[in-house]
Amino acid sequence: MPEPLRLGIAGLGTVGAALVGVLQRKHDFLAQRCGRPIVIAGVSARDRTRDRGLDLSGVEWFDDPVALAQSAGIDVFVELIGGDEGPAADAIRAALRSGKHVVTANKALLARHGVELARKAEDKGLLLNFEAAVAGGVPVIKAMRETLTANTIQRVYGILNGTCNYILSEMEATGADYADVLADAQRLGYAEADPTFDVEGFDTAHKLAILTSIAFGCRISVDDIYVEGISNIASADIQAAAELGYRIKLLGVAQRTDTGIEQRVHPTLVPLEAPIAQIHGVTNAVAIDADIVGRLVMSGPGAGGEATASAVAGDIADIAKSRPGHQQAPALGTPARNLTPYKQARMRAHAGGYFIRLSVNDRAGAFASIASRMAQEGISLKSIVQHGTSAAKEDAGQAVILVTHTTTESAIRAALKNIDVDGHLVSRPQMIRIES
Repeated sequence: MPEPLRLGIAGLGTVGAALVGVLQRKHDFLAQRCGRPIVIAGVSARDRTRDRGLDLSGVEWFDDPVALAQSAGIDVFVELIGGDEGPAADAIRAALRSGKHVVTANKALLARHGVELARKAEDKGLLLNFEAAVAGGVPVIKAMRETLTANTIQRVYGILNGTCNYILSEMEATGADYADVLADAQRLGYAEADPTFDVEGFDTAHKLAILTSIAFGCRISVDDIYVEGISNIASADIQAAAELGYRIKLLGVAQRTDTGIEQRVHPTLVPLEAPIAQIHGVTNAVAIDADIVGRLVMSGPGAGGEATASAVAGDIADIAKSRPGHQQAPALGTPARNLTPYKQARMRAHAGGYFIRLSVNDRAGAFASIASRMAQEGISLKSIVQHGTSAAKEDAGQAVILVTHTTTESAIRAALKNIDVDGHLVSRPQMIRIES
C-alpha cells in the first residue's frame, strides 16, 4: 500500500474540528479516491483539555504550532489558526522552510503575505493551497487558477461575505432597519459581537485582493481597494431599489480598465433578474467574465465548519494525488516571480449608473435647482421620484430618488457638493453604484 499522507493540523476551532471529523469519517473513501491514505499525525491548539468531541487518540499533540510545522512526522501543514501575523504566519513560514506542503484557510494572511509565501513554496517545489480562504465551499480558486488558465479574465465580482448578505436579505424581507437586523444576526451567530470587519467591507476586501491577483496575474494589493460597508444602508434604500427593479448587495468587484485594475467593495444595485441578485442569506457567489468561457457564476455556502472543511479537504486531496516531480499550478495561478506590479485604476473615473437618495428642504425651486446642478456636470437622469417624507427619523425633508444614466463618480460627487452648497439638503445624501 502507498505511504500515507501525514497531516499536521494547527487550530481546532469550528473549521479544524469539522475537518478532523470529515477526514475520520471519510478515511476509506478518500484513500480510494486519492490512491493513498490520509492520516492525522499531529495537532496543535491553545487548550488541549477542551472537549471538542473528537477522537484524537494516537495523534501527537503540539502546544507550539511552529514545532508542529517543523515536525519530521508530517508531510502537510494545515493552518486553521487565523490572523495575518503571529503564530499562523510563523508556522506557515516554518513549514515551507522545512519542506512541508501547506494548506490554509487564512484570507487575511494571504492578502498580506500571499506573494511572499507563494514564492517560497514555488522555490522549494511545494504546494500552497487555500481554496477555503475565499467563498468557503465554493471552488472558485481552483477554477480560476487551473480550469480557466486559457482565458483572459476581464472582471471578477461577487458576494463574498455571508454576514452582509444575510443582513441585506433580511432588511428586504422584513422591512426592518439595519441595526435591528444586525442584532438578530448577532443572536443567531451570523455576526460577531464586533461586526466591523464584516459589515464595513474589510473581510470582502481581503478575499477580493486574492481573486484579483489570480485573475489578472498581478501582485496582491489589499491596501489599494476602495472599501465601503453596509452600515449606512437604510430600509428606505432597500425599498426604493426594489420599486426601481433592483436589489442591494455588497459586492467586491475587480476589473481591467484603461487606467489600470479597479478594485472596489461597496453596496451595489443589481437588476432583480441578474443571477447574483438571487443569492440570499449567508450564501456566497462569484461571477467571472472571461473571453472564452463568457460569464461563469458559482454560488454556495460561504462559511461554516462543514463547508469550509470541505474546501480544505479538497486541497489536501490534491496534494495526496500529486506525485514528486509533477508540479501543480502555481499558488496564485501565475508563478510568483512573474506577477506584475499592481497598477491601481482611478476610482473616481469609474463609469456607470448611480442611485441617489436625497433628503431635500421642501421649498419652491429645489427640484429645478437639483436637476440644473446635475445637468451642469453632464449627468443625464433616467428617473426622478419624490417619496414624501424622509426615512431618517432626525429630519423632515422630502425624500427624492434619482437614478442616473452612465456617468462618472467624479461628476456625481461634484454635483452633490454643489447641491449641498445651495442649501437644499437636510441630511447627507446617499449614493449607491448600479452594476449592470
